[in-house]
Amino acid sequence: MSLTQGTRPNELRHGLQSVLQQRDVDLDVVCVGNGWDPSDLPDGVRPLYLHENVGIPAGRNAGAAAVRGDYIFFLDDDASVPSPTFLIDAVRRFTSDPSLGLIQPQVVDPSGAANPRRWIPRIRKGDPSRSSAVFSVWEGATMLPREIFDAIGGWGDPYFYAHEGIELAWRVWDAGRRAWYDGGLVAHHPAVSPTRHASYIRLNARNRVWLARRNLPAALRPIYVASWATVQLVRWWRHPARLIVWWRGLLEGFRTDCGDSRVMAWLTIARMALAGRPPVI
Repeated sequence: MSLTQGTRPNELRHGLQSVLQQRDVDLDVVCVGNGWDPSDLPDGVRPLYLHENVGIPAGRNAGAAAVRGDYIFFLDDDASVPSPTFLIDAVRRFTSDPSLGLIQPQVVDPSGAANPRRWIPRIRKGDPSRSSAVFSVWEGATMLPREIFDAIGGWGDPYFYAHEGIELAWRVWDAGRRAWYDGGLVAHHPAVSPTRHASYIRLNARNRVWLARRNLPAALRPIYVASWATVQLVRWWRHPARLIVWWRGLLEGFRTDCGDSRVMAWLTIARMALAGRPPVI
């Protein structure tokens, strides 16, 4: 499924066509208009009109509820998959390794521009073609078995934008599966900065706090928030205006309703730590 506000019609059509060209799979493709009535879609794509912009995670959840199939593939409206066997290759990864609960592919800018390091969601980035377990995901191209997506409750609706991919990965781990970065699968996406979204800095901070409140045991919440507050101070100490907005967002995270929580088990935290990254950094 693809979520869009209708602002990138050419990219949207290209991405949808790349899905429709997939081989050896049965497709049910839904395009969700987030405050936009989907029109001029390729044949074989069903529209779903949300009358207002409900945010990225809630919009994806609406699409997931409308689409049918054993697996759900989420593709941003400015992303595409260059290989016509992308989906069946991903399905084969899942069937050959039942421990997997989520796959994010390697992301490449097709124009040849430098690929942002954030697209490799691990601390030691290394070779982008190297696969590994991960504890957050770039949300623009992700695939999950339907049963896992339903079991973990889908994307976190309250976030609106930013960090919902961290929670999704954490909850996959808490369901007893692994979130996986697959360097052998490739998706295309332009190399653009997330700060193009006007509210990025505020939501980045607010949602860090919400992540802790929604998912971590009480003892770990201050450690997680403090670690990321330190990171931002190091990154932006020369940009006081950014830090002011970020700190306001942090306070908002403590003062506002973050929705329902699902505190992860200590066993999950141990599994994540053994796999390379406990959920406090």
